[in-house]
Amino acid sequence: MTEKLVIIDTDCGIDDAQAIMMALAAPDVEILGLTCVFGNTTVDNVCQNVLRVLSVCEREGIPVFRGSAGPLVGVSNPTSDHFGGDGLGDVLDDKDPRWEEKIQREHAVSVMIRLASEHQKQVSLVALGPLTNLALALRMDPGFPQKLKGLYIMGGNMEGKGNVTLCAEFNFAKDPESAYVVLEEFLCPTYIASWEYACRNSLPWEFFEELTNQDAPAARFMKRITSKCWAYSSEAMASKRDVHFGPGFVSYDAYAMAAFIDGSVPTESVECAVRVELRGSVTCGMMVLDRTNYLKKSHTVSVLTKCDTAKFSRLLMESLRQPRNKV
Repeated sequence: MTEKLVIIDTDCGIDDAQAIMMALAAPDVEILGLTCVFGNTTVDNVCQNVLRVLSVCEREGIPVFRGSAGPLVGVSNPTSDHFGGDGLGDVLDDKDPRWEEKIQREHAVSVMIRLASEHQKQVSLVALGPLTNLALALRMDPGFPQKLKGLYIMGGNMEGKGNVTLCAEFNFAKDPESAYVVLEEFLCPTYIASWEYACRNSLPWEFFEELTNQDAPAARFMKRITSKCWAYSSEAMASKRDVHFGPGFVSYDAYAMAAFIDGSVPTESVECAVRVELRGSVTCGMMVLDRTNYLKKSHTVSVLTKCDTAKFSRLLMESLRQPRNKV
């Protein structure tokens, strides 16, 4: 079986951890590297979180790279209460004092360009956080996007419904300029798992209980880091996401990862040009779909709309079972 090569760019919060575990469990996926970016928490916390996930899954041989600590423009404000201050629910106190020694010296942006050049048209990039590293890679090497096999993004929105501002999704709101650059200038096949896509394809909370109650290290880890997190409480969510989409368990980043692992998981999408708004006082960071070709752009993206939730559920369940150790 030919392995799918991937670089995972992450701001490792709880849903990133779930998505990374999904890739680790996939038998035909080879993770060439994990690149870290600010977002759910500081980039240093993100690096530590990625190392924790790899340790739990017994895959510490995969290299981890530190990337951007803030957005292209303005001051970084990575704090968020969605997944706790540390990104993993503020329940882990067993920090590795030597974690920095385990982070590769090469910068995340540099390694993205290098790996894409070494594996031209063979490696995909799955972006789970703000798109800062990707925008910088483009500026350093304008040919970088064309060297990729595909780009899978968790981020943006398609109905003007925001989850951190009135009209913007978290990852795009954290660095709107980078999101704008990536969606204007990346010409490789691009697939977007938006906030609405994730929310409209939610799973029952009973499934979440079954998922985290499996007898395996990864499942116990996931149960621990979600134990005090309001975002994983069916009662607490009633006043937030449920207002727009109704109740359900949503592991946001896992939707983008699932689309990469198995192209049959997304069952419907909209092919069109998109643009990220940068100027509006309440719309900055909002993604706009151009279904009428008003913008006259030369390239389109696939904005995912529906997924096979049965297949998605199986990928999630498998991600928290006993890890497959790859030599």
